[in-house]
Amino acid sequence: MRRYGMRLGASRFVAGETLDTAVAAIRRLNEKGLAASATLLGEYVSDESQVEQVVAEHEAIMRRLARERLDANIGFKLTNVGLSIGEALALKNADRLARLGEELSMRLRIDMEESFTVDPTLRIYRALLLGGRQDIEIALQSYLRRTEADLRALLPLHPKVRLVKGAYLEPPEVAFPDKQDVDTAYLRLLELSLGPKAYVCVATHDDRMIERALALARERAVPLTGFEFQMLYGIRSSRQVELARAGHRVLISVPFGPEWYPYLMRRLAERPANLLFFIANYFRR
Repeated sequence: MRRYGMRLGASRFVAGETLDTAVAAIRRLNEKGLAASATLLGEYVSDESQVEQVVAEHEAIMRRLARERLDANIGFKLTNVGLSIGEALALKNADRLARLGEELSMRLRIDMEESFTVDPTLRIYRALLLGGRQDIEIALQSYLRRTEADLRALLPLHPKVRLVKGAYLEPPEVAFPDKQDVDTAYLRLLELSLGPKAYVCVATHDDRMIERALALARERAVPLTGFEFQMLYGIRSSRQVELARAGHRVLISVPFGPEWYPYLMRRLAERPANLLFFIANYFRR
């Protein structure tokens, strides 16, 4: 599977193993009026020299995207840039990337991981904002029971929040096990955040969530520049273009890199629903 996976269908959801293949995919998205966020796959790097290499790779990606004049930014996991070693190292490296982002006029996206990383991730995000790094977004997962409180605590800082449902396997005392509860929580997060208190990235493929976001934006007179939609590479491509043609900013998360196989296998193994999601969307355009 690893050897032939790209040919067998993984390339539908992963933009190849190299930066060149990712850049080509992002250029195609830009030609359709879609923005992109390049994500070099990998997490839980526990060797400091490897962390430095990963951070340098992210800097190279950012410079390449800027040099190519692509409408694109990067997303990264804090466990990939030092959190597995220590919070101080992760903050130092996140700030380093944010500083380069400011130089390149490029937003950064911090992805959320398992529940045990939420507290340090939020502390780092808060420290970045208070340190003057404003153009950074943070993912918040609606399936975690704690997320509404986390969002309320962030709103006074006028954050950029990326609302997702969540994909990791968590115990029921930590995350809602029922999809209906996850959806209800997502809608609640939209209600709380969409408007002047935050820039909201509505990261979903669910039409019910999309339509509710559009309705709230109309009701609250939120301008097109006040929120955006985000989707995954290869999923609901026609809907992505449809929203972009309606004047909305639509950003596509573009994962790539040699770590695509463990990334995909881990996500599928963690939650059977992930496998059903990818199978359903493989045949859907």
